[in-house]
Amino acid sequence: MDLLGALRAHRIVAIVRGSDPAASLATVRALAEERIALIEVSLSGRDALDVIAEARRALGPDAPLGAGTVLTAEDAAAAHRAGADFAVTPALGEGVTAARDLGLPVLAGVMTPTEIVAAGRLGAAALKIFPAAQAGGPGYLRALAGPFPDLPFVPVGGVDEEAARAYLAQGAVAVGVGSPLVGDAADGGDLDTLRARARRFLDIARAPDAVRVPAGAGEKR
Repeated sequence: MDLLGALRAHRIVAIVRGSDPAASLATVRALAEERIALIEVSLSGRDALDVIAEARRALGPDAPLGAGTVLTAEDAAAAHRAGADFAVTPALGEGVTAARDLGLPVLAGVMTPTEIVAAGRLGAAALKIFPAAQAGGPGYLRALAGPFPDLPFVPVGGVDEEAARAYLAQGAVAVGVGSPLVGDAADGGDLDTLRARARRFLDIARAPDAVRVPAGAGEKR
């Protein structure tokens, strides 16, 4: 799949990490029904590979479906077998190269400029700034846009509605959103409130000011 194109088009990656496999699957389906097009199921959730396999059957072959927390070559291979068509990593390591070699585009976790350069050499499709809130929030993204004005950054970690607006306005290609969107739905919580949050995040992604400031605008190089 064209992961970068999908990130540019949809701008929100929902991160599902649950303790209840049935609830996690229901969460994936509810997000898809609310037109959240990019969904990542974290391998750190309970029975995540089964959730991915069931979600693939439920969503069909063409829906983008990612595996998150891909750390090892074994993780990448298992996610690929389960039906994931992109991989998300928290850091750089063998999960990146193994997924790439399997044909899965990778949203690779980075924090420092050195890691950003290394991720490009490893063939990452896009760069997950993680943990974004602890790294400095939108101000850190603005600082990175100086030396890296054209790179596709996806902040993840502590991205609530206010932060999502700020990151997208600052030039992030997309944002990854976990608990501020999913809440406790993947643990058996209420799906109606999940749907309401999904609609609010979609409104943010579609707002004109979400694409107002291109990465690197106004920065001296």
